Order: sequence, then structure tokens, then C-alpha cells
Amino acid sequence: MEKKDWIRYVLVFLITLTLFLSSAWLSSFMNNRKISDIKNIQDKISIDIMSSETQFQLLQEFTCKDVSASSLSGELNSLAEKIAYSEQNINKKEDVLELKKYYSLLQIKDYLLMQKIKEKCNVPVVPIFYFYTTSENCSNCVKEAAVLNKLRTEYPELRVYSFDYNLQLSALQTLIKTFKVDDTKLPALYMNDKLYTGFLDEKEILEILPELKEYSQARMEKETRTASSSTSTTATSAKK
Repeated sequence: MEKKDWIRYVLVFLITLTLFLSSAWLSSFMNNRKISDIKNIQDKISIDIMSSETQFQLLQEFTCKDVSASSLSGELNSLAEKIAYSEQNINKKEDVLELKKYYSLLQIKDYLLMQKIKEKCNVPVVPIFYFYTTSENCSNCVKEAAVLNKLRTEYPELRVYSFDYNLQLSALQTLIKTFKVDDTKLPALYMNDKLYTGFLDEKEILEILPELKEYSQARMEKETRTASSSTSTTATSAKK
């Protein structure tokens, strides 16, 4: 073998070894970073759960004058987004399942609290129970979730409680049996004391829940009156 060929082989080997080691290091670095990111998500979820539970206790102590639709935070929605992200990024599915169980219990607690507040303080609250399963088994579930997220953003009075049908949780199973939800007819929405199966678009849901538009109109009129009153007060103060 000529010396030049020998040198060439050594260079190729060194380059290959360098690329392999670099790739291994990069893969290890990315995996460690991913684990760190997931740990941060889990920590944030734990804090959000504690915050939500504390909020439940606070709202139970408030008088009606202290409670309004705006005082009901969107922490549950934020939790849902974090858990959805975790489902895609955490390999330990059992960890995600535990988070989903806790989140499901929080949703049920939220519903019970909102019903008490609605009856006691006449606060406009419109609940929807949404039952879904994995996207592999229910292509319309993804579409339904998008519709509900849009409605929830547009109508603060709407509270969407989302539940994974297959989650093994006794409280959830009680809801499923009470509402007579069938796993072969998902997505399913329970609203205004009636179960609806299959995909429903935004228009169909608003037809079933006309009070959403009524509450929205009343809210906008109240905001307009408040703004007008504030403007009048400012003008009067300026004249003085």
C-alpha cells in the first residue's frame, strides 16, 4: 500500500470518527435538553394545579360582589395546553396519564364550584362537557377541539370541560354513565342537559346555546356604558 493511500485512509477514518462522536454528542445534548424542558413543564403544571386549587378555595369565600366572569381565571385552559404538549413530548405515558387524571378532577371541581357561583351570584356560566379519544381513533375529535377552543376564546362565559373517554378515573366514569356517552360515537358534547354525538361546527353549537350570544351582547353593552360613564366623569373633572 502506498503511503498516500495509507494517509488517505487514516484521514477518512478520523473524519468519520469525528462526525460520529459529534453526532453522538449532539444527540445526547438534545436528549438532555428535552428531558430538562419536560421537567420544567411538569414543574409548571404542578404549580398551576396548586394555584387552581387555591383559587377554588378563595372563590368559595368571596361574596357575590367580588365574583364575576372575569375573576374566573383561564388557568385550566393553560393547564390543558401544557398537558397536550406533554402528551406529544413525554415518553413516560404513565406520567402524562397521572397529570390528565389530576386535570380531569380539577375540571369536575371547577364545574361544581361554577354551578354554586352561578346559582348564588347569578354569574353567567355556560358549561360544555366534551368527551374525546385519541386522534388515531377519532379524526373528528381534533376538529371538534379546535372549534371549542375558538368558541371559548370568543365567549368568556363558556367553560369547556374536556375528558379523555379512556381515562380510568372513577369520577369521570360516573359522568360517562350519567350522560350515557358511547365510545363508538365520539366526539360527544353534553350541553343544556342533552348529549350530542359526532362533529358539531361553531354554528351548530351556537344554535344549541343561544344564551352565549345573549350574554355576549349584554357584556358588550355593559362595557359600553362603563366606558361612556368613565368618559363623562373625566370630562366633568376637566371642566372643574
